[in-house]
Formats: sequence, structure tokens, C-alpha cells
Amino acid sequence: MRNITNIFTALSLLVISISLRAQSVHPIFDVHIHYTWSQAEITSPHQALEILDEAGVSRAVVIGTPADYALQLYRLAPEKIIPIYSPYQLGGEKLSWQFNNELIEEVRNGLSSGLYQGIGELHFIGGMATHWRRSKVFVGLLEIAREYDVPLIVHSEYSAINPTLSICQENRDNRFLLAHAGAVIKPKQIEQILLDCPNVVMDLSARDPWRYVKHPITDEEGQLLPDWRELILRFSDRFMVGSDPVWPVDKGSSWDEPDSGWQQLPRFVDFHRRWLSGLPDNVEKKIRWSNAERWFESRTAKIEAHPLD
Repeated sequence: MRNITNIFTALSLLVISISLRAQSVHPIFDVHIHYTWSQAEITSPHQALEILDEAGVSRAVVIGTPADYALQLYRLAPEKIIPIYSPYQLGGEKLSWQFNNELIEEVRNGLSSGLYQGIGELHFIGGMATHWRRSKVFVGLLEIAREYDVPLIVHSEYSAINPTLSICQENRDNRFLLAHAGAVIKPKQIEQILLDCPNVVMDLSARDPWRYVKHPITDEEGQLLPDWRELILRFSDRFMVGSDPVWPVDKGSSWDEPDSGWQQLPRFVDFHRRWLSGLPDNVEKKIRWSNAERWFESRTAKIEAHPLD
């Protein structure tokens, strides 16, 4: 009986500890979350919101696949969720979206509802980024984004930055959120983009030890590498954090098993908390919350003006 009592006491203390930790952590504004048909197979909308609460995510930019999956979360927590219109229906269109001429009208209809507050995530694969002017679909999406004053979330894995620079420099009336801070480019290259393109901000989603493993931003202690720390301190108004809950990352949109990314979300968020803790308080708050709040502020107002029926 005494052993049972001791076990119960230990469990009670653990629950209290977890509860106190949850109450003491600062809220996160997560700017890169997916909620897809494959994830919904094992994570209901209610469960997804519970996971956000567990991780201390108080605001979340959600990309649905299909697009209306983001609205499933928004319906339950409109004060927390900012829906983004995704061009993908099943998740296998990372290359083919640029050839889908019907996409322009679909996105326009989505944005006209007033519920979606951005377009993305748009992947630039193959020769797409270097020949983006030839894509009537992408050019059309740029026009729609300007018309509705919403950002585009773009994903490029080119080691050269010329394609990204040409897009942001030639479309200065558009606003771009560069997913994963360019994924594979170096801090000096990111610096050039930020200097040449004031219409670009960076999200640091998936830059943890489990995804872009060949392109780390932190050391073994979970603190920013020197060149990344210097970059982020210099451009502290231009970085945001995101979890990008896709898992296993090498089997995205797999038909034979569901995506368990939401079950991994808390550790993805904790990764950011670790390196954020090593920054000055004012910089930490900007990246954790204030930059995203400012970036999506007008979008939030639009959402509130267009509630779901």
C-alpha cells in the first residue's frame, strides 16, 4: 500500500509540475502549421487544438490540405487560428500546381470569402523558380495576393538566391514569408535577401535537428550557431518561428500511413523555446510573438470581420 501511495504522490507531483510549466511558458505565435487530410486520420480538430494548448501555441497560422481543412480548426477557435489558402488538394502537387490553370479562380474565390489570410505554401521545384515569369498561374497568384493584400508563403530549396531575389525585387508590392528561412541557403545569403527585399520575412520552421539536418542553425546545446545568432540579432524584426508539423518528414503525403506530425508538434516548439531562451528578452519576444502579431495584424482584423456562419 505504501508503494502505491508513493507512486500516486510522484504522479501527482509530476502533473503539478507539468501544469506549472504550462502556465509559466511564454505564448508562441506559430506561423507555419499544416492540417491535412492525412493528419486528420489520426488527429481530430479538437485534438489538434489541445496539442496547440499543450505546446503553448496561442496563435497559429494554419495551411489546410485541402484548403478548407484549416477552417475546421478555425471554426472551433477563431481567436487562435489564422487560415491560409493552400493550392494543394491532396499534397502531391508540389510541382504540378504551377500548371493548374483553374487554381487562380479557386484561390480568388477562397480569398473573397474573407476567411483566408494568405496563399501558400507554394513550392518552387525544378526550374520553376528560375522561370517563374513564364508561369501564368504564379503571376496570377501574385496579382490576387496584391489585390487582397495577403502574403504568400513560398518554399525554395535552391542553394543560389537569385531566383528568390528576382521574385521579391520585381514584385515589391507583394509580401513574402520565406518558409524555413530558405531551407538550404547560408546566413550571408539570407542577409542579402533581407537587405535587398524589405517585403520578405523569414520563418524558421523545420530548422530543427530532425529535419534540415545538413543545414543546422543550432549547436549540440540547442543554442544558435554564431553566424545565425549574429544574423537574427541584426534582423530581429524579420524572423518568426513555426513548427511545420509534418512527420515522418521523408514520407510527406504518403498514402500508406497517416501523417503523425501533430504528435511531434510540442517537441518542435520546444526546440524553438530552447534557442530563443538564449536571446535578449526584447529580441526573444519579437521572434516568439511580436513580429508575427504585427505581420498578421490586419489579417486578424479581416478574419474577425468575416465570421463563419
